[in-house]
Amino acid sequence: MSAAALRPPPRTDSGALLRERDYMIYLVTRASGVLATVAQSVTMGWQVYDLARRGMGVAEASLYVGLLGLATFLPLFFLALPAGVTADRYSRRALVTVCFAAEAVCAGVLMWTAERGILSVHLLLGIALAFGVARAFRAPAGVALGPMLVPLELLPRGIAWNSLASQMSRIAGPALAGFLVGHWSSGVSYGVCFVLYLFPVLGLLFIRRPTRPQAHPGSRLQRVREGLHYIWQNKVVLGAISLDLFAVLLGGATALLPVFARDVLRVGPEGFGLLRSAPAVGAAVVALALASRPITRRAGTAMFTGVAIFGVATVVFGASKSFALSLAALVVLGGADMVSVFVRQTLIQIVTPDPMRGRVASVSSLFIGASNELGEFESGVTARIFGPVAAAIIGGVASLGVTGIWARMFPALRQVDRLQ
Repeated sequence: MSAAALRPPPRTDSGALLRERDYMIYLVTRASGVLATVAQSVTMGWQVYDLARRGMGVAEASLYVGLLGLATFLPLFFLALPAGVTADRYSRRALVTVCFAAEAVCAGVLMWTAERGILSVHLLLGIALAFGVARAFRAPAGVALGPMLVPLELLPRGIAWNSLASQMSRIAGPALAGFLVGHWSSGVSYGVCFVLYLFPVLGLLFIRRPTRPQAHPGSRLQRVREGLHYIWQNKVVLGAISLDLFAVLLGGATALLPVFARDVLRVGPEGFGLLRSAPAVGAAVVALALASRPITRRAGTAMFTGVAIFGVATVVFGASKSFALSLAALVVLGGADMVSVFVRQTLIQIVTPDPMRGRVASVSSLFIGASNELGEFESGVTARIFGPVAAAIIGGVASLGVTGIWARMFPALRQVDRLQ
């Protein structure tokens, strides 16, 4: 019997992951960055609605909340593919560090202008545009960086822990922003975000492993074409990222939370913070379960089921007039979405070769950004036409329709069994 046959199989438990020093640095610093990003986004969303609401009605002010999401998304739309090529050419650690530093500058400008009382709706939209540029380059580099810091056999568990850390930040972020805005000011909230951004800027410098991918020949245009061709030919990857795009794009009820908090449920900024945290609570619970027991069978079915539950929970939230029921619906919504996110991220990172991960991640980030930020714009426009309650209900029903259509269009994705 050969030595390879006698060698014990590699460990895939959480203890083995905790011993991966570079990955743990990546995990902790990224969680701090996500906490800052979420808290800053929540503060900006509340403030743009509050400023716009002073001079106009609910429907018109809702549109400005949507415009804030559009301003964040536009740079991603135009820069996603170049950002993916950049992530496959240069040090991914350096790219993520520079992007977090740029976001810290955005937070600093917001803090300075808010404390001096000169922050306006138009300035908020301008900062959101700059914020979107940094995120456009950070997203693919950050996604592609993680698999370089952990053995392949630990990747599914690493993704689960990464999702858990992110969701914990998404829980704390809205609550932190709501507390700071409600008890102090938006300027204080932006100042805390500025400090939180400094942790990944400094912490990522301690990663020892090389983070520059293997160079491949070809021009930037050729690399873009290569990445797009790979995604188009791989129907599992295409189906997974496009399902998330259309389901969340149409069912983006969370974009209307400032409207629901102030004029439907009437719970103020602290209640708004709790509403924003609720989806992350559900996602964190599911992520914790996946970190201890990852999905091992019928992964495709689990993904479609999660998206369908997401749609139902969105309808319940839209129809609810009770703060407690709305919170519960958002918790279920977040947990269902986490199942879909876990399956999608694991599939994409396992089947994609490392030299192409940046480009594939950039397209995935573009789709996710479209579903989130562009979904906010869509929700704002729909709320302007039909009102916020009807907009949320229509979005949930549309998500259910997308789930059924995609299940028929992408049978290979529906039939995915093991995440290996």
